[in-house]
Amino acid sequence: MAFALSEERDRELRQLLERYPTKAAACIPLLHLCQDQAGYIGDEVIEFVAHRLDLPPAHVKGVVTFYSLFNQHPVGKHQVWVCRTLPCALRGAEDVIKQCEKKLGIHIGETTANGKVTLRTAECLASCGTAPMMQVDKEYFENLTHDRVDEILSRLMESKR
Repeated sequence: MAFALSEERDRELRQLLERYPTKAAACIPLLHLCQDQAGYIGDEVIEFVAHRLDLPPAHVKGVVTFYSLFNQHPVGKHQVWVCRTLPCALRGAEDVIKQCEKKLGIHIGETTANGKVTLRTAECLASCGTAPMMQVDKEYFENLTHDRVDEILSRLMESKR
């Protein structure tokens, strides 16, 4: 079945298109809108975006594969990103990653068996002065300690959301 936006998201798309000088300029915002609905950007979404913006599918695929925040496969309900750039690495990012893997029972790039959490790493989450840090969905957690990581992950796994 072909991908289509919900009525509400289709209204958001029309509003987006009014803000940009060309349809092509709305590619990234439209991809985010589609990912919010579908959870990831598959081939059907790429075709949809290409058609709506009068772009070649290869162009849209190039955008999706370039930016790490676009999921190309299904992911958990929540995404945990651990920054591993030099400032975070120097302040314990590797320990945070190991702790997350142990607590969640998965490795980087995997999703928990219950589908709640996907664990990922990022090259930079722009919080160098408060390293080590991780992002859970759209929320930052900085100056992480062992106890704080446990608290965050426990709360995430227990959430009904």
